[in-house]
Amino acid sequence: MIVGIPKEIKNNENRVGIVPAGVKELVKNEHEVIIQKNAGVGSGISNEEYEAAGAKIIESVEEVWSQAEMIMKVKEPMPQEFDFIKSDHIIFTYFHFASEEKLTEEMIKRGSTCVAYETVYDGKGLPLLRPMSEVAGKMASLMGGYYLSIPRGGRGILITGVTGVKPAKVVVIGGGTVGRSAAKVAASMGADVVILQRKGKTFDYLEKVLDKEHPEHFDFSLVESTEENILKELKQTDIAVGAVLLIGAKAPKLVTREMIKQMKPGSVIVDVAIDQGGMFETSRPTSHSDPVYVEENVLHYCVTNMPGAFARTSTFALTAATLPYAVKLANGGIEGIKSDSALLSGLNIFKGKITNKGVAEAFKMEYIDPMKLLP
Repeated sequence: MIVGIPKEIKNNENRVGIVPAGVKELVKNEHEVIIQKNAGVGSGISNEEYEAAGAKIIESVEEVWSQAEMIMKVKEPMPQEFDFIKSDHIIFTYFHFASEEKLTEEMIKRGSTCVAYETVYDGKGLPLLRPMSEVAGKMASLMGGYYLSIPRGGRGILITGVTGVKPAKVVVIGGGTVGRSAAKVAASMGADVVILQRKGKTFDYLEKVLDKEHPEHFDFSLVESTEENILKELKQTDIAVGAVLLIGAKAPKLVTREMIKQMKPGSVIVDVAIDQGGMFETSRPTSHSDPVYVEENVLHYCVTNMPGAFARTSTFALTAATLPYAVKLANGGIEGIKSDSALLSGLNIFKGKITNKGVAEAFKMEYIDPMKLLP
């Protein structure tokens, strides 16, 4: 199969779909890899490194899309790329369809096979979402602390505190990979950390982590996530991190405008769930070039591609996760999807039909069982 890697064009997106080691693995499996010129520069990877690994460097993005049978990206296709997409393309990337109706409609129209990193489920979790969730979660506390400074519009609270002065309070809504990563970084900086989580397996796990003898122990308070408790904690917080995920579906709007009105002026919201539509009622997507806005006297950081800011770390972490699935997909094509339950769960759109329930429900569109469509 010819695997194409175009240069990412989303605002300040410096990641790239594969690293040289990934190219070597695909070539070893007898696939051809074509990469748009300078696609890896933002992640510190030169054209020469890709060529040494066995890739062919292609001058234009049009050529990459026209020659490739399978496209590997990091972020969803941008409007400028829509006309390059063909019905026989397999596109393997983060799509986050549930928050992008226009993108969903375009992919249905183009008839391509869309396999979304974020819904690939291996029976235990989301292996292709996990590394970027970790990066975004850790970034959430760093960015929240940065925007608390007065020059950035914040309250002037130092997240770490100093001798005799309390640190910032950080409230994390959701205790999955994003939430735990945000909480760990905040706690390591000395912040007063609260995780709000619904009762269930994740809550039980977090309770165990509170034990000082637990190997993953870190300091935080654990509170059951209810409407009453969310409001209570938000009233007292300096940084609120949104970290709730529903696989393939829109994020639930757990924080209303009325709740945000009761937050401290100059406090900061970091809505990591913005890729799936955001979980704060006042959230709207922002970019790295224009990352924040103020609403109800609260700063909102809602960048939809947070890990793109730390591209080299993110690119290498992402390829380590995606490569085994990329090889399976390139080796087997449509049959590979059909025979692999994880890839099948990643199939969101096939031959103009929605094959993911969460996406279909988000837009009240028809869902088709993928096994009824796959040849």
